[in-house]
Amino acid sequence: MEKLYFEDFQPGMRFETATRTLTADDIIGFARQHDPQPFHLDARLAEHSVFAGLAASGWQTATTSMRLVVDLLADRVAGGLVGMQVDKMRWPRPTRPGDTLKVTLEILKAKRSTTQPEFGVVGWRWTTTNQGTSQKTENKAR
Repeated sequence: MEKLYFEDFQPGMRFETATRTLTADDIIGFARQHDPQPFHLDARLAEHSVFAGLAASGWQTATTSMRLVVDLLADRVAGGLVGMQVDKMRWPRPTRPGDTLKVTLEILKAKRSTTQPEFGVVGWRWTTTNQGTSQKTENKAR
């Protein structure tokens, strides 16, 4: 596969990842390690929460999304994907057991680094959706 260089990234370019389905076990396992709140750990208790059922941590949705992006692009981008900052992150709807996640990544801007001109800075927005195209995560970063 041909490598992508800074000059190849143009505003409006779009990439779509493969998919990943999260199970209840995935959600509970992640929560035990990283976000041990009842609505992520116990389906019965979660029924009485703001989510009205078991829901993945937003951070699990974000890290799963990142993995999908890395699997798609890391080997293709010359120099790899180096994150500088996240400008915005939101989770408009919970991710549920059985949701199959996919990320659409859109290039928003590309410019040379002012401090290291041999490198470029690419800004993007990713949107993570489930099988029914219900939006789960939106992220703007560079």
